Amino acid sequence: MSEPVIESMADVRSHLADVIDRARREDTPTIITRRGKQEAVVIDIEEYQRLRDLAERAEESWLNRLADEAESEGVEGSISLEEMAAQLRTHKA
Repeated sequence: MSEPVIESMADVRSHLADVIDRARREDTPTIITRRGKQEAVVIDIEEYQRLRDLAERAEESWLNRLADEAESEGVEGSISLEEMAAQLRTHKA
């Protein structure tokens, strides 16, 4: 992936098709600014999907690691989700 181009919202509006083509053909993202603040980025759809897949795998790995840690700590003193929900309902009443 190339270094991103930084452009204002007004500039991007005037040539959005070029910004999209640059992201797709040249693999160059465009960071869009508004009032000098970075607001959004235009990237190729395949790169977006790759990043989403990567994020989902990282989240799944993190959840699995948490589950493994909880399992290794044992269940003594713990309660099920259903028991916790029942306790919360009791305290609300």
